[in-house]
Amino acid sequence: MRIDEHLAMLRRDGPMVADAAQAAGLDAMVPPCPGWRVRDVLLHLGGVHRWAAGHVREGRPKPFPTAEEKTFFAEVDDEALIEWYRSGHQTLVDLLATADPALTCWSFLPAPSSLAFWTRRQAHETAVHRADVEIATGTTPTWSPEFAVDGVEELLRAFFARRPERIIGDPPTTIALSCTDVDAAWTIRLDGEGLHVADGAEPATLAVRGRATDLYLLLWNRTGLDGFAFEGDPTALGAWRGAAAVTWS
Repeated sequence: MRIDEHLAMLRRDGPMVADAAQAAGLDAMVPPCPGWRVRDVLLHLGGVHRWAAGHVREGRPKPFPTAEEKTFFAEVDDEALIEWYRSGHQTLVDLLATADPALTCWSFLPAPSSLAFWTRRQAHETAVHRADVEIATGTTPTWSPEFAVDGVEELLRAFFARRPERIIGDPPTTIALSCTDVDAAWTIRLDGEGLHVADGAEPATLAVRGRATDLYLLLWNRTGLDGFAFEGDPTALGAWRGAAAVTWS
């Protein structure tokens, strides 16, 4: 996907997070994130947007030190929280929309450019947390198959590829993933050395077929098992869910 396409998704999904938060209520539990309430998602995502914007605005060659990073994650009263979140999102969108394509700053995943990295990463960061808040309202979000496939690619080949040794499978296990609404498939292997990803659906411990949106949510541990077709050993999915945990550090 192009930078402008990622930016369009970020611009669209950001307000949808706020709208869902208003519908759910800030005190509503967020099922995909045990222990979190909607306010926690807004505080986290609003801080991430400000943190990302800081790198873009300053063209920082290195990440913010821990003490400075913490300043982006403020404590905000409930009365002001949704507007605080909206403001941070809009600032990020405006910065990315007007940034020099030749922008050079720190990034942590492979990308054609710094601008491409930050736009793609924030589009998917926001999309996944949109899922969290919408699920708290009792609904499940959807995206175009193209965006969902891009999200799976970013997760498997970039986000977790940074440190594949963290996604250990003992004993080794393989999961083949096939989209039913677009021509895309992957086979992931978890073994003692970490995560390995191949194109196509190869013979595997477990084969999973579903819509691209649903596979995107499944790999981010944001959905249950309804709506998928399975063939093989279902315990393989438990190995993924246990290993592919994401936390902010």
